[in-house]
Amino acid sequence: MHELIELDRIDKKILQLMQENARISNLELADSVGLSPTPCSRRVKRLEESGLIDRHVTLLNPGPLGLNLTAMIGISMDRHTPDRFENFEAAIIELPEVLECSIVTGQEADFLLKVVVRDMQHYEQFLLGQLTRLEGVTGVHSSFVLREVLKKTALPLG
Repeated sequence: MHELIELDRIDKKILQLMQENARISNLELADSVGLSPTPCSRRVKRLEESGLIDRHVTLLNPGPLGLNLTAMIGISMDRHTPDRFENFEAAIIELPEVLECSIVTGQEADFLLKVVVRDMQHYEQFLLGQLTRLEGVTGVHSSFVLREVLKKTALPLG
């Protein structure tokens, strides 16, 4: 469990603006939240040092890269042992097609993956050539995204 961090109105506004545009300049950020640049910069540094700001990233559009198929994949494992799960997790981290991997409950699956590939042929190669060859994988249930209705990265700040 993480320790909760107390945020005031200005911290929340800074975080909201940074979630919308991580490239916002400190000058623009300070102006938007009603601070001068130095105190604003100090607040951002404090939020980074607290671990609340995990990292800054650039989000790419998969279409121009030819990555046109997104699959949500449920993975069932043969044994529920720490070493089996650790080995699977270490292997899945190495697969660039896997965008997300979570251990889940309430389903027949043990892991839920979000995978992006070029097309169905690429998916078949990924599935048969890599995923089903991982030690302990006994079941794979795939669902394919027809259309994204909502896709956001910003967390609700309340």
